[in-house]
Amino acid sequence: MLDNYILSHSDNEPEYLAKVNRATHLRMLNPRMLSGHFQGRVLTMFCQMIQPKCILELGTFTGYSALCMAEALPEDGILHSIECDDELEDFIRQNIAGSEHGHKIKLHIGDALVEIEKLDETFDLVFIDADKREYLAYYEAVLPKLRAGGFILADNTLWDGKVLKKVEPNDKQTIEIMRFNDFVAKDMRVEKVLLPLRDGLTVIRKKGF
Repeated sequence: MLDNYILSHSDNEPEYLAKVNRATHLRMLNPRMLSGHFQGRVLTMFCQMIQPKCILELGTFTGYSALCMAEALPEDGILHSIECDDELEDFIRQNIAGSEHGHKIKLHIGDALVEIEKLDETFDLVFIDADKREYLAYYEAVLPKLRAGGFILADNTLWDGKVLKKVEPNDKQTIEIMRFNDFVAKDMRVEKVLLPLRDGLTVIRKKGF
């Protein structure tokens, strides 16, 4: 399989992340929400390239993607990760504690749009992987807090190919993903490219320098 070839020619999944991966598949009803080995290595590589010191993540799930990005942060870096599901908190904290990079992560439990307003930070990188119905609202909320030249990574922007199909009126997630994609494509404040990576990853750079 091509996927296996790709993984065999990419960096291995660190052991602590493999444990999070396994635990997520054992305990979660929808483990495919996990970034996983390939996308995790991509996130780490992007962070190595961008060299952020302050990251915001919307949608922690079980902590896998946060740990991938924290891996590339300097010792004095910080990653703020916001998760709305308070029932996941203990599991997330357990996973974070299992990594040598966990001390760089600050977990926030609550509604992302509310928690974003509380953060008095300027971010170098924002990773959006939360409620698809709120993508455009998240984008507008984080863009003023992103430094000029900073990046937003928006996950699931191909949404299992549904962006190319007839959309049912009650399919709010697909409708909002498409609305987000169309808005960002025309937004002159940013540069953007939609990559066919896994379920779609849009790389957005805020203009300024």
